[in-house]
Amino acid sequence: MPAVRNPYSVNVRDLLNRPGEMREETLTIDVPEKLGEGLLHVDAGTRLDLDLRLESVHEGVLVSGDVSATATGVCGRCLIDIEQGVQIDFQELFAYSSGEAFDFEVHDDHVDLEPLVRDAVVLSLPFQPVCRPDCPGLDPETSKRLADMPDREPSRTIDPRWAALADFPASDDAAGQSGRADESSPADHTGSRDREE
Repeated sequence: MPAVRNPYSVNVRDLLNRPGEMREETLTIDVPEKLGEGLLHVDAGTRLDLDLRLESVHEGVLVSGDVSATATGVCGRCLIDIEQGVQIDFQELFAYSSGEAFDFEVHDDHVDLEPLVRDAVVLSLPFQPVCRPDCPGLDPETSKRLADMPDREPSRTIDPRWAALADFPASDDAAGQSGRADESSPADHTGSRDREE
């Protein structure tokens, strides 16, 4: 049975051990597996566009480019379905030989961009995506979207632990204390007269 071709694999045979050579390439990939596990992700089958610049250097092949796709999911506040464009730049050196200084390598005249693209896309996805920056979320009483009920006045519920305090009138202590602080005592006036004499 023939091996399944990796859609992220790019042939770089024409660039190997030819420092200074460069090639640009465009790839369109149907994502084989979902990218991301949060509220927003790039679904399997989504179109992924890659604009690549492949450069031969002494250590290997330097791959630069950007990836664009459309992520889908739900708003983290009101839970409606949303779509969000994703566009990320990336750059990585694929080394000829393995070494601690390099995370990626050239294999059989090819570079495998899958881990690089996957990390770039997943790390760019917001942890708490929103349908709009000022999304008010859900009504805690009805679980309906507050954005759909702009005129609704929230009911004022009192925490049962504080209900007993609702029967007490508002305190004027703060106002009284500030008023007394402004008044001078008779002793102060007497002292000032003595000093003047």
